[in-house]
Amino acid sequence: MVAPASIAEMNAQFSAVSPAALPVAARMGVWQTTLKADATLSGIGLHSGKTVTLRLRPAAADTGIVFMRTDIETPEEAVIPALCASVCEVTLSSKIGNRFGHVVGTVEHLMAALAGLRVDNAIIEIDAPEVPIMDGSAKPFVAMIQKAGLRELGVSRRVVRIKKPVRVGNGDSYCELVPDDESVFEAEIDFESGAIGRQSYALKLDDGNFDTDVVSARTFCMLQQVEAMHKAGLALGGSVENAIVVDGDTVMNEEGLRSEREFVQHKLLDAIGDLYLMGLHLIGRYRGYKSGHALHNDLLNALFQETDAFELVNLADGETILAAE
Repeated sequence: MVAPASIAEMNAQFSAVSPAALPVAARMGVWQTTLKADATLSGIGLHSGKTVTLRLRPAAADTGIVFMRTDIETPEEAVIPALCASVCEVTLSSKIGNRFGHVVGTVEHLMAALAGLRVDNAIIEIDAPEVPIMDGSAKPFVAMIQKAGLRELGVSRRVVRIKKPVRVGNGDSYCELVPDDESVFEAEIDFESGAIGRQSYALKLDDGNFDTDVVSARTFCMLQQVEAMHKAGLALGGSVENAIVVDGDTVMNEEGLRSEREFVQHKLLDAIGDLYLMGLHLIGRYRGYKSGHALHNDLLNALFQETDAFELVNLADGETILAAE
């Protein structure tokens, strides 16, 4: 089975088979949510170096997260669902697109903010092919969502519950999803640079309290990578204003790090955003070792190919939705 291309397609592919009460429902919240009001934000596009404006708008239950390119004239061509079936590139970031060739890149930090704050449904209007990089973290996106506020929609929240392990890897790098009664993310990285080294970190998302260190953890790169991308006409908007830049064993940013484990905390932020491209919140444990966007996309596609590895659960009534039709 291929990954669903919309929330409606996901609902159509699976049918109810048995009840299953989950204690996590009380902590996660049982009703789908959306924004109370519009929220707007502008910033620089990482690759274009141009100003990008996006607006988050409320959406009906079972809409999911959907991007709308406002610079595309034909409405049908402007729609890009934020789902792993839409992923078209995973080099340095996660980029999604549609069959008309229109794309939105660097979606992972915004998706992490939506996942961490338990936003189920939103329309994201954007006037460019990439989400603004802002400060390189999810903090500005979290702030805009919190300012707009959330409201419940009175329709049961559906979540993906992992029933058996699913794992993908490349060399010594891997990531996996394993069963758990909570929503847990764990990551470990290992770099030769003395500024980074080996770090690990874990957090829970069940109660909707997004770890502030993870929220504010910035993307990072090596100085030679920045120089190479600039020569190739990429990352024109990248600087120490929106990334941690490492040269050998030295952090180039004058202000230093925001937290002792900011590097691995950002890797967790990316994982949370990438995995929210499954379309629903997760009940299970993510583990990643030296993982990144490409493996995260492989993991989601592997999950949807093993329909006995997961089930969809209505949290409001405990109804389990399973069994591919």
